[in-house]
This record gives sequence, C-alpha cells and structure tokens, in this order.
Amino acid sequence: MADFLMPKLGADMSAGKLLAWRKKPGDAVRRGDIIAEVETDKADIEVESFTTGVLERLLIEPGTKVPVGTVLAIIRADGAEPEPAAARPAAAVAAIATMVPAPSPRPVLPGVERLRISPAARKRAEELGVDPARIAGTGPEGRITLKDVERTAAEPVAALPEAEAHLRITPAARKHAEERGLDWRKLTGTGPGDRITVEDVERAAAARAALTVPAPEIEPARAVRMRQAIAAAMTRSKREIPHYYLSTTIDMQPALAWLASENQRRSVQDRLLSGVLQLKAVALALREVPELSGFWIDGKVVPGPGIHLGVAISLRGGGLVAPALHDADRQSLDDLMRAFRDVVLRARAGTLRSSELTDPTITVTNLGEQGVESVFGVIYPPQVAIVGLGKVVERPWAVDGHLAAHPVVTATLAADHRVTDGHRGARFLAAVDRLLQQPERL
Repeated sequence: MADFLMPKLGADMSAGKLLAWRKKPGDAVRRGDIIAEVETDKADIEVESFTTGVLERLLIEPGTKVPVGTVLAIIRADGAEPEPAAARPAAAVAAIATMVPAPSPRPVLPGVERLRISPAARKRAEELGVDPARIAGTGPEGRITLKDVERTAAEPVAALPEAEAHLRITPAARKHAEERGLDWRKLTGTGPGDRITVEDVERAAAARAALTVPAPEIEPARAVRMRQAIAAAMTRSKREIPHYYLSTTIDMQPALAWLASENQRRSVQDRLLSGVLQLKAVALALREVPELSGFWIDGKVVPGPGIHLGVAISLRGGGLVAPALHDADRQSLDDLMRAFRDVVLRARAGTLRSSELTDPTITVTNLGEQGVESVFGVIYPPQVAIVGLGKVVERPWAVDGHLAAHPVVTATLAADHRVTDGHRGARFLAAVDRLLQQPERL
C-alpha cells in the first residue's frame, strides 16, 4: 500500500484544500497520472501520483482543508490484497481534517469576483469556446467541473436569456477585459455573431487610456495571500540562509548573432528566444558546479536528482510561481523552448502540476523584459541558489584590442554560504559566460 499525501508545494505551504478527485476507487493509476486538484495560496494545482497501482480508498472529501502530509487516499500495488476498512477508521480521518482551523471568510474586494473553476475545466472551456461566467457549477462550493463545461457547451446559445444572448464574449476577451478593469457588457462585438473579441477589448482599453488616467488595479484575494506567503518565505530565507552575491557581465554578441542566423531558417512558430540559450547555459554550467543545484534539509546538503530549473513566472493577477523545467541540461534547445512556452501558458492558466512546483533544484529569474539590468534574488528554501538575468543592453566592449558596441547581459548569483563559497560561485558564472560564447554547442 502507498499513501497519497497532501503535497508540500513550496516552502511557504503548510496546508491545502482538496478541490476535486480526478480518479475514483477501483481506478488504475500510473505514475504521473493526475489524481486530484488542490488549492493553495498561489494556484490550483493538479496533483500527480508518484506510484503505480489501483486507487483503493479516498479518505478526504472535496472542500476539506488539511495540513501538508495528510493522507488523502490509499493506492494499492497491483496484485496486493485490499486494505481492511478498519485500518483507516473514519474518525481518525476526520480528526486529521480538523487539524487546520476553518479559514476566516475571505475579504471581498470591490470590483473583484473570483471564478471557481478547476484547471481541467478552464482548459476545456477555452477549447470549446465556452464562457465560464455563464456556467452553473455543480462541484463543491459551486465550483465549475469538467462535466459542467461539457454540459454547457452542448446547450444551444438560444437557451440563454435574451438579455445575455447578444453579450457573448470569448473567454480570452473576458479575461483581457477583467485585467483592464473594463465592463465587457458595455462593449460592442465585431466577431462572428457580434461576439466580443480580444481586439474589441484592446480597442476599448486604448480609447479609455487616451481619455482618462486608469485607476490602480485591486488585487484579487488570492494574489494578496500569495504575496503574504512569498513574504513569509523570503523573510525566513534572509533570516536563516547566509547569502553571498556575485555578478558578471556577459558578451551576448556571439549568442545573438548565432540566434539570428538560426531563426532565419526556421518558421515563426519554431523560432528560439535568447532567454532559452541563457537557460541552457545555466543548466550546463550546473554540471560543472553541481552543488548549486540541490537543497539544504535538516542541516545537510541534499543533491538534486537532476538539473530542474525553476523559472520565475509573474502571474497576471499578481504574485509569481517558479515551476520546473525538468532535466534542462539534457534537453535540446527546441525541446527546452517548447517546455518553457508550455509551462508559462499553464502557469498563467492555473494548470500546473504538483511535480513542477516541488521539483526545482535551483531558480532562475529574468527581469530583462521589465527593463531591469541586474537582479539579485533571494534564495527560495530549501534550494541553495538563485540565478538572476537582466536586460540585454549595448555597452562599449573591447575584443582583441578593438572597441565596439556589444550587446551584454548582467548575470548574478545568490548562493547559500553553508553549501558553496565565492570561488565555486565564480566558477559557475564563468562557465555560463563561456558556454554563451559557443551557442552552436548548447
């Protein structure tokens, strides 16, 4: 028998709420199958099985908040005898579930309404072109499930109230309108059947910006909780981890010249980003200084099982997550590009998997798109290092005695002095630099 536990999806997580089961007792499960959906302060996460067998019993009801490590279900190995029901008395399970105090009512912020929908249901709604706002949820606390989406998609539009029929809006357009604080009900649609499109929303937002100064956005309740959780983790990090910091400036001309030539022979959808070259260089440099890719747990170093880069991704509603790009050193640039695009899209759609949040062995944060030239990060425990990358800028640069303008980037390292020192950290940054001078070998 194997216990399926409430996972710890980050150093700042102490409990999670079970939202829904994706499997039922008697179902066969394989390692990597999605079994449940869990709500944390940061996101709704799809939780995978880490074993193969048969789902024997479900011990926690959807809607229940329980501590990290609580047994949620029992998975029986193929061919094993079923566990006696008395082995997990209901009273004991109920006692576990009550270990987390009932949360106080969430503050309702003016102008903010959170749509309760499972990650799988949201993805399916986007595929079917169904507006989640018009779906009646039948899950716990009115949560919209996959079945609710498919039921609504099968209903004719004429079944909607007449007042709503002409106010149809694509899910993407609705999301854009909410992010920009626009009342989509007042917009005119130019899509098929007068459907409101993203272009309609952008046009309205541009018109408003020309006339008024937009009011500051109000963060949704989850974004507020996420920032509180991040602040707690970073406070702990600065208090407990002896950080040291290093930086170096890297000539990006060879990498960008190679990239421009490489992308010319590719289709638009297959082109590479310079950030992917940087990620691959970081991953390969970690092979040379592997102690930077690991964890500090119970007073000792635990090496990472692989080089799993956690890439920091800002979320549109506020806050950030850093899901893993698994085995980044072993992936080709094309595979790494696809994996990066996929994880960014799913992070912002709320469909990340539990392994993507628990597996990162080091974090990479890139604020170049925000115009920042250098960033010195705070280590996310139990990791032991974080790499920062800034904006590529042109600077005077001497090569073989000749001065010219070159594109350069500042790479930084914040690392745990209990695990490495400045000498090892310097070797790592030097390796990143060297690898980016030979982009064709990445």
